[in-house]
Amino acid sequence: MIKRFKETEGRYIEKIAGQDRFAFAHTDSNDFYDLAEWSISGGYPGSILVFFDFSSGDVYKPFAKKRNVLYSDPVYADGFYCFLRGDYSERKITLYRCMPGTVLEKVTELDMAEVSLYNLRVIGDSVHIISQGERFACYYPERFSFPMEGNETAVLISDNRIYFEAGTEEGWDSEKGCAGEDYKYFSKVIVKDYQGNTLSEETGSLHHAADGSWWIA
Repeated sequence: MIKRFKETEGRYIEKIAGQDRFAFAHTDSNDFYDLAEWSISGGYPGSILVFFDFSSGDVYKPFAKKRNVLYSDPVYADGFYCFLRGDYSERKITLYRCMPGTVLEKVTELDMAEVSLYNLRVIGDSVHIISQGERFACYYPERFSFPMEGNETAVLISDNRIYFEAGTEEGWDSEKGCAGEDYKYFSKVIVKDYQGNTLSEETGSLHHAADGSWWIA
C-alpha cells in the first residue's frame, strides 16, 4: 500500500537516524559556508527545513522562508529533534530543539564571527555544535579544538570522547594510478579525547539504530 503525506512537493526525504518516526528535507542544498559567497551576489533567497511524520502523515515547517536564512540537517538527541538556524543578516547561528508540531525552543545562540561555517553542524549522542576542516572545533556545550586529518569525520561525542570515522584505502597502485588486485576501501572508528589524543582505533563504521543505540559495523 502506498501512503501519501498531507503535503507533497516532490522532495527527497531522509529519515533521521536514532528514531523511526520523522524524516526531513531541505528546500535547498546550500550550507552555511555558502552564505558568504551569496552575500557578494546580493544575498541568499532563503530555505526551509521540513519534517515528515510517518505516524500521521503530517508535514511540519518550524519556520517560514526568510532571506539569508538556512538550516542544518536535524539530529535526534536527548529526546528532541535538534538543528541549527543560520541568519546571515543578523550574523547569528541558533540551536533549536523541537518536537515537530508541539515544541520549538531556542537552546543557545552563537555569533557567526565566533565559529567556522565550514562543515558547521549538530552531532549527538548528546547535542554538540561542531565544525570540522583542518581543525575540529566544538562550540557548545563546551569549547575546545584540535587539528584533524582530512579523511576524518566526527560522528558523535559521548562520555567525553569524540568518535570519528576515517575512510581508509589499501592496495592502491600509485605507479599505474589504479586499484591493485588486493585493493580495498573501508572505514575506521577513531576515538579521541578533547585534546585530540587518539585513545583507540579499529576497523568499522558507526550506525545510529532506530532505538537510539549506536553500532559499529
